[in-house]
Amino acid sequence: MSAPVAAPVSAPVAVTVQSRPAPVHTVAVYAFDGMAPFELGVVVEVFGLARPELAELLTAPWYEVKVCAERPDAPLNAVGGFQLTTRHGLDDLAAADTVMVVGVPDPFGGRVSPGLVAALRTAHERGARIVSICSGAFALAAAGLLDGLTATTHWRYAGLLQQRHPAVRVNPDVLYVDNGPVLTSAGSAAGIDLCLHLVRLDHGARVANAVARRFVVPPHRDGGQAQFIEAAVRPVEEEDDGIGRSMRWALDHLAEPITVPLLAGVARMSDRSYLRHFTARNGTSPMRWVVSQRIAASLPLLEAPDGTVEEIAAAVGFESAATFRHHFGRGMRTSPTAYRRAFGRTAA
Repeated sequence: MSAPVAAPVSAPVAVTVQSRPAPVHTVAVYAFDGMAPFELGVVVEVFGLARPELAELLTAPWYEVKVCAERPDAPLNAVGGFQLTTRHGLDDLAAADTVMVVGVPDPFGGRVSPGLVAALRTAHERGARIVSICSGAFALAAAGLLDGLTATTHWRYAGLLQQRHPAVRVNPDVLYVDNGPVLTSAGSAAGIDLCLHLVRLDHGARVANAVARRFVVPPHRDGGQAQFIEAAVRPVEEEDDGIGRSMRWALDHLAEPITVPLLAGVARMSDRSYLRHFTARNGTSPMRWVVSQRIAASLPLLEAPDGTVEEIAAAVGFESAATFRHHFGRGMRTSPTAYRRAFGRTAA
């Protein structure tokens, strides 16, 4: 009886498994007839502009922006005498990852488009992030998305929003309010603050700071609300005047003791004249500005894995960790430790 013949063994086959690229985060913004173009332009500028300079900083794809209207391809008149058209409708709005309503046609009229309300509810039920700028809060309120929440809008509309929607806690004194999946901002330029906040949540402080610098705005403005965005040290104009010179000096010496007499000396002014001119130029006092810059300088240190809170406090010029925590809590509405836990990068 012949010996059994072994079956041939096939060589192992190499299989290459390609990872699926990360999905692009879609931002949809509502456009309507008669709209003012500023807020729409802010959204498109922040999220829609190609940013090749961020390639080394990004760990996820940049955004895709869709301007959406109730009637796609129908011309929309904008303030200023021009028109715009878009191919995207409310179905695209409802399907986006972030939905932004930058206004409503007539806040005083009381009627919000039923189609917009339905699209917002659909997006919210899907788990999309819903955002309003200025009078866009009226649309979110009409959809019931602000009930039981604190929200803001342009100060001009705050009383009306509260009267019309008593279930909403309207705070007219803040730049924006972050309720997690639902966010609202005050009018016009406050939309920039909120958009930078969204970038900061999605991509981190360094990216938000880079976008702010290209936008030629500070990434953080004092506003008495929780702003979890990078308050990177604000650039100072290069004009060789006393105030500008003292501010540049302060930014170079944040870790050292800084006083008004010292700043006034750098500016070659009397203390009283320096206080008056500084406040007129910056809208805040010198020492409050210094504190805000020290907090700003602490953020990238907190996001890094190294350094204790005590060490970071000393590195940016606070007398003690307790003083640092006090000012950080007042400015950021959170603690340094909580900020690090939320936005810190782990060691490699």
